[in-house]
Amino acid sequence: MTAVSTAPLNVSDARGRLEQAPAIASALCGGWPDALWDVDEGRGTWSARAVLCHLLHGEDEDWIPRMRQILDGRGREPFPVFDREKGMRTYGQEPPARLLDLFARKRAASLEAFDRWHVGERTLLETGTHPEFGAVTFEQLLATWVTHDFAHIVQIARVAARHYGRHAGPWRAYFSLLRGQ
Repeated sequence: MTAVSTAPLNVSDARGRLEQAPAIASALCGGWPDALWDVDEGRGTWSARAVLCHLLHGEDEDWIPRMRQILDGRGREPFPVFDREKGMRTYGQEPPARLLDLFARKRAASLEAFDRWHVGERTLLETGTHPEFGAVTFEQLLATWVTHDFAHIVQIARVAARHYGRHAGPWRAYFSLLRGQ
């Protein structure tokens, strides 16, 4: 196992990953048949549609609003609780192509706001108050945003792999992701 870096988060790299997420999501599931958009991994899991709706809601009410709250000096006020399911209620009826387009446009707007702040090492140390975790840093919030994107992109890919993997016959044995299904 590789040692974990203790260096400050590379803001430029993190921003670059955030910028790429909509294109990755589009390359991964753009053009899918409509039915695949609603495949999930079972009770309590999310489909690609639910994930995209959740990511859109995060652009609306999570990342930039929380960063803004920290930078506006309101870091001691707890962040508003984030409703993880609200994205489906808000965007769930949109067609898949529109979800991907909205994600790209909303992420671009979020990054425009982010860029105006010229985030540096001092900014990364600013704190906010998470309603469950208490004090969190701007750096942790930024790193969580990137991690959140990667985790949900992996989730979408996993759903697709399991969907197509059902038809792989004996080759299923070569994919740990498909064992036990």
